[in-house]
Amino acid sequence: MNPDHSPASAPLAPGLYVVATPIGNDADLSPRARDVLTKADAVLAEDTRRAGLFFRRLMIERARPGFFSLHEHNEIGRVPQVLEMLMQGQAVALISDAGTPVLSDPGFRLARACREAGFRVIPVPGPSAPAVALSACGLPPAPYTFLGFLPRQKGQARKLLARHAATGATLVFFERKDRLAATLSLAAEVLGDREFALCRELTKIYEEFILGRLGRLDEARLDVLGEITVVIGPEPVGGGVLTGDGARAEAETSLEAVMAEEKARGGKPREVARRVAERVPGFSVKDIYERLGHNG
Repeated sequence: MNPDHSPASAPLAPGLYVVATPIGNDADLSPRARDVLTKADAVLAEDTRRAGLFFRRLMIERARPGFFSLHEHNEIGRVPQVLEMLMQGQAVALISDAGTPVLSDPGFRLARACREAGFRVIPVPGPSAPAVALSACGLPPAPYTFLGFLPRQKGQARKLLARHAATGATLVFFERKDRLAATLSLAAEVLGDREFALCRELTKIYEEFILGRLGRLDEARLDVLGEITVVIGPEPVGGGVLTGDGARAEAETSLEAVMAEEKARGGKPREVARRVAERVPGFSVKDIYERLGHNG
C-alpha cells in the first residue's frame, strides 16, 4: 500500500509531501491535503505569515504549530535541515503561496535533493493555475509548454519566446499587470498573429477569460487587475486548424502569392513582411522577412 494512503487516524509516513493549495477558492482544498497539513511534523511555506493566515482561515489545526520558511533565497540552505528531519522519520509538507508548489515556485532543488538522498517525495495534487487556464480558455491544450514567469529583461524574454516559437505547442506563462501590454507586444513581434487568452483571478469571484489575437492587440482590453495567467495558442497552419502535407502546401502557395503582390507594391523588406503577415495568418513577420531575403 502506498504509505501516504494510510487511514485518517494513522500518522503520516515519512517523506516530503508536495501539497497543492487553493489558487483563489478555499473550497478547492482537498480532504487529503487538509489531512496532510494537519498531521505533518513540519510545514515549509513560501511565506510563513500568509501560511498562518491560510491555516486560520480554513481552521486547519496542527498538533505541532509553526512553519519553516522556504523561498528562493534560502532553499539551498534549508535542504540539509529537511534531509535531517526525514532521516529522523518525520513527515514534512511543502506548500507555496497558492497552487502547486515547485511549478514556478521554490521547491525544485529540495525535491531533487530528497530524491537523490533516497527519501520519498509524495505529491498531493490539487489546484494549478496553468491546468485551470488550459481547461477553460478554449485554446488547444496539448501539447503545451509552461514558461513560468518570463525573464524581466526584454532580450532574455525575446530569446525564450523565440526558442518556443516553432514547437507547435500552446505557451502558458504568468505575467504581472504592469508588464502585460509590453509582454504581449513582444510576443506579437516574436510569434506573429496567434490567439491568446488572459485568464485572470482564476477560481475567484471576478474570474475572467479575455480572448484576442496578438495581431490585434489594439482591440484587446489589457488594463486588467489581479493575477494573470497568459495562454498563447500554437502557430496556425495556413490560418486555420489544418493538418497534413496538402494543407501545408496550400498555406505555402498562399504565402508566396501574397509575398509577390506586396513586393510589387514596393517598400523596405521589413515593411513588406509586416504587410504580408497582416494578410496571411500563421506566419510571423520574422519568418516572412527571412523568406523575402532568400527570394531576393
